[in-house]
Amino acid sequence: MPELPEVEVVRRGLERWVAHRTVADAEVLHPRAVRRHIAGADDFAHRLKGHRIGVPSRRGKYLWLPLEDTTQSVLAHLGMSGQLLVQPHQAPAEKHLRIRVRFADELGTELRFVDQRTFGGLSLHENTPDGLPDVIAHIARDPLDPLFDDEAFHQALRRKRTTIKRALLDQSLISGVGNIYADEALWRSRLHYDRPTATFTRPRSLQLLGHVRDVMNAALAVGGTSFDSLYVNVNGESGYFDRSLDAYGREGLPCRRCGTPMRRRPWMNRSSYFCPTCQRAPRVSS
Repeated sequence: MPELPEVEVVRRGLERWVAHRTVADAEVLHPRAVRRHIAGADDFAHRLKGHRIGVPSRRGKYLWLPLEDTTQSVLAHLGMSGQLLVQPHQAPAEKHLRIRVRFADELGTELRFVDQRTFGGLSLHENTPDGLPDVIAHIARDPLDPLFDDEAFHQALRRKRTTIKRALLDQSLISGVGNIYADEALWRSRLHYDRPTATFTRPRSLQLLGHVRDVMNAALAVGGTSFDSLYVNVNGESGYFDRSLDAYGREGLPCRRCGTPMRRRPWMNRSSYFCPTCQRAPRVSS
């Protein structure tokens, strides 16, 4: 599932190619693509028509297109395989094209939502006073947000009484961090994924946040992480941060820091990758 860097890459592409364009019409080609829009496909298309799209916004892994002359936004759920592509009008339809948005200008491009697995979709929602779609108002700020509060994050960690990887994936505490970047930041911090958050000192919390930001910015610089052809930017291009991963997916390969073979452990229906030497498991109290 796309994490913050991948979604930010898409947001930047949409800002360049879609912002400030007026919708001429929208066509829903698969009802599941708008299943979160309770009023249905026809209502979704009708409500979009004639409105001007504002500057795309993001919080964590959530991306939305505000409609400039309304109090609503189009929230994009990319799911496991959702793609927002900007394509020429004459380009052949993709096999898994679900929604097509045409614009009232002469630029010759349209916005397409393509989704092989149909876990994602688009939906219209009312905005909160802060400009967020109301259904994601509970999502915390992400670590690349200038208003992210490092001290509040540290205090929340201490109160959580959980383990650090669970905390990093808690979108009500810190948004945008998923399994890949959690493993990468923990490796950089020399922290085991099961370390209790109650043991974190302020310097350790701030160090971890620094590594979270560093790994996300590094991923952003190369277009994000793509393990298959499903994650792409608006031009259909894959990111290549997977070539730079230090932990995730490297089971059995030598740790880039100490040479110990990396390990993988099942974790919450996912996997955790770590170095057993650099990231020692916490002691179990008797």
